[in-house]
Amino acid sequence: MTLYRESKTILFLATPLIIGQMGQMLLGMVDTVMIAKLGVTELAALTLANNLFFVPFVFGIGILTCISVKTSISHGAGDAEQARSVCRNGVYLGLIIGILFFLITALTSDVLNHLKQDPIVAERAHTFYLTIMASLIPAMLGIGLKNHADSLNRVWSAFWISIGGVLLNVLLNWIFIFGNLGAPELKLEGAGLATLISRIAIVVAMLIWFAKDSSLAEWTPYRWFRKLDTVEMKSLIKIGIPSGLQMLTEVGAFVMAGIIIGSFGKEALAAQNIAMVCAGLAFMVPLGLAIALTMRVGAKVGQRSTANLHQTYLSGWMLTLFFSCISALIFLLFGEQIASSFIDDAPSVIALASSFLIVAGIFQIVDGQQVASIGMLRGLQDTTIPAIVCLISYWIIGLPFGCWLAYRQDVGPVGIWWGLAVGLTVASIILGFRLWRKPVIE
Repeated sequence: MTLYRESKTILFLATPLIIGQMGQMLLGMVDTVMIAKLGVTELAALTLANNLFFVPFVFGIGILTCISVKTSISHGAGDAEQARSVCRNGVYLGLIIGILFFLITALTSDVLNHLKQDPIVAERAHTFYLTIMASLIPAMLGIGLKNHADSLNRVWSAFWISIGGVLLNVLLNWIFIFGNLGAPELKLEGAGLATLISRIAIVVAMLIWFAKDSSLAEWTPYRWFRKLDTVEMKSLIKIGIPSGLQMLTEVGAFVMAGIIIGSFGKEALAAQNIAMVCAGLAFMVPLGLAIALTMRVGAKVGQRSTANLHQTYLSGWMLTLFFSCISALIFLLFGEQIASSFIDDAPSVIALASSFLIVAGIFQIVDGQQVASIGMLRGLQDTTIPAIVCLISYWIIGLPFGCWLAYRQDVGPVGIWWGLAVGLTVASIILGFRLWRKPVIE
């Protein structure tokens, strides 16, 4: 019964987070579905730009999990002043991350021409890449604000704002990609503009909500534009940087896999994007659970109620396993139908994407378990060792093994994904063992 009650509590907390995370992923899925109508070249260009975008994007998301950890602890301890400081300085941190990576991109955007990709694909990706990198600035602000609200158990309002952003993106895509309602037909560049506007709208909506909701008044900054609190900022960075590096190692491995797969041709790159979008959407369920587990563990630490943390660990693993098995069955049974729903006039792309989805179905299980363990370790403010474990698992074991399969054993691009599956398995085992053996403070 204790496990049942704990699982029910976690699931209640996680449900809007899962849907919200899926909503964020739907931004990329909507772009993929709509751009696929323009042909393989445009889809491959979208994939190339998104592969590069996801590196700083996920790194920033990982860093900003420090807001979830610190706000959960502050909320559990009833310390509203500390929560306000976390929110304000966390938003500053998000702004710094977004601006820094956009400036780096603006100065190095020529990198697209030096990745051994199809020259036409690289040329088509250029403007879209710059635009979505500009959208990283409002994206980081929005994520920081949402993390704070979620950790105050105000997840549904933040959820509806995120869904509103997705719906706005769909409408703007329809207008700008295809030139409807008198707008110019911007094609791929139109998708980038739609994403930028949608992410700005989400930030504006979040700030309006914070200002108008009286129940949040005590827990959100009275004044946003105050001097940085260097002590608070150092505390956030101490938690955030290892978390960011941990997420970067996994997503960076998949991005590198995409670049390697791109060397097999634009059809392989387009197939990889379809599979990544689908696998990424499924991954939002365990990721949403992991965020809820971070908040649950962090709140218990703040309340000094850690005697039954192992019940939380078991509940988190069981819930994640259940949902991961559902995703795995869908990919294994309906991979070809899913792939053909994206593009219907490229049989080679559909066949290869189906092969990727079979592998994705298999590694859903271990991927879910490792991200759940990482989420709970993060709630205990244990982030450095997990980052090292992920680095070794993905980059020293997974990717080299995948390249060996792809090139030495002539498995082809699917071999890269099999290598990543091995890396995820190693990470899942080590991180789960570390979490279970972690000393519990009474």
